Amino acid sequence: MPNPPGLLIGSDIGTQGTKTTVFATDGRAVASAFQASKIRHPSPGAVEEDPEVQLASVCATIKKCLAGLDPGDVKGLAIAGQMAGIIGIGPDGRAITPYDSWLDTRCTPQMKILQRKAGGEIIEKTGGPASFNHGPKVLWWKKNHPDVYRQVRSFVQPGGYVAMRFCGLEAGGAFIDTTYLHFSGFADNRRSAWDHDLCRTFGVDEKKLPRIVPPHTVIGEVTPPMARRCGLRPGTPVVAGCGDTAASFLACGAVRPGVCVDVAGTASVFAATTDRFIADRRTQTLACGQSAVPGLWHPYAYINGGGMNLEWFRNEFAGGRTLVELDRELPEPSEDFPVFVPHLGGRNNPSWPGLRGGWAGLTREHGRAHLYYAVLESVALEYGLYRDVLRSLDRKFAMREIRVTGGGERSAAWNSIKAGVLGCPVVQMSRSEGASMGAALLAGLGVGVLPDLAKAAESWASAGSVTQPSRQPFYTRRLRKYAGLLDHLHDWSQL
Repeated sequence: MPNPPGLLIGSDIGTQGTKTTVFATDGRAVASAFQASKIRHPSPGAVEEDPEVQLASVCATIKKCLAGLDPGDVKGLAIAGQMAGIIGIGPDGRAITPYDSWLDTRCTPQMKILQRKAGGEIIEKTGGPASFNHGPKVLWWKKNHPDVYRQVRSFVQPGGYVAMRFCGLEAGGAFIDTTYLHFSGFADNRRSAWDHDLCRTFGVDEKKLPRIVPPHTVIGEVTPPMARRCGLRPGTPVVAGCGDTAASFLACGAVRPGVCVDVAGTASVFAATTDRFIADRRTQTLACGQSAVPGLWHPYAYINGGGMNLEWFRNEFAGGRTLVELDRELPEPSEDFPVFVPHLGGRNNPSWPGLRGGWAGLTREHGRAHLYYAVLESVALEYGLYRDVLRSLDRKFAMREIRVTGGGERSAAWNSIKAGVLGCPVVQMSRSEGASMGAALLAGLGVGVLPDLAKAAESWASAGSVTQPSRQPFYTRRLRKYAGLLDHLHDWSQL
């Protein structure tokens, strides 16, 4: 087969690992490679990664993908990555801190300070509450490692860090794209600018915050040393890229109001698409981030490690059975089934860090299959609460459909539960390249190969099977029961 006339590369530095995919400019996936991440837990609450290992994983997967392809056909590349964590870099653009992961909870005291001093203002300006994200993490480094903090010239995210290294950029070239700003704690998201008042309130030097760019910005070219490491040609354009969730939304074709997305991955993410910025100051449940498509916004929320609960369950309670095997064991749902709370590491949206998970309503008649059903259902029920909050903020909002991507999309049982709870069709994506596809689309826009991002995303995204909603009265009752249980457990966690 002859090589396609033009190639675009998208890499995604995810929690589980790095995935790189090479696409033809018509959206066909030409090659793909994956390398598992190396997550460290050096102390209680600490979750870190080595930024140099993340960089090496992008290089290795690109090089593997390019085997048998002509690097000269690559028109551009972009990198997506984990969104809520940070890396501190020195003057030379090299990391002087580990990657402080979004799963790291050591910044809980700083999170509470931000919430107490300016919680509402942060939501109104950034679109998202202070959580285990940039603002509290920056303050954690300032408080606990002041010597390191003084050396930091900028705080960036994994995707941005790797893009900088590819281009040989020093600290003056540090950047963050607009899709991350709702996690920042210090930005005016509507204006795509740092907010002077918030920075002053918390004593954060704005010089340590990177320049803000649109996600399709060309930030440089691949240097000869990096080209040798990854198999690219020197001078290949590097586009800023965006956060992995924003990239996943783009890859699903969520480029019109009313199209929702379920990222059934490590974090279970529910997102809507709207044409206006929504600040959830009242319930502090939804964050509102900029879409990769100019003029659109994604109100969304996620369960910290929601997808990890399935692996935890199969390993601890199901003897390592596969999720497919567990799905086959599921009984027909009933009113007396137990209810599961999925927040084993605290609730992110809203920020209830002291909340913990568990089953309620157990009887001796319940077995493994009932417990597993409740674990699946809990994600859908949490999504139902997110939907209800969005409707309270925007009475005109209507869910057209929810498109599911990520490893969990293959579970027909899970999709059926989600359709029933949300009362709308669940659409599987027949091509599931995820965030790497979103990054490649942005690369195409940045280098001028794909002039209309929304049209290109709709063309590349390919919808598969559709699950229609059923048993809605049953799930409405289950949602009420779940909401009440959450409130009671939250009160209990405060004792």
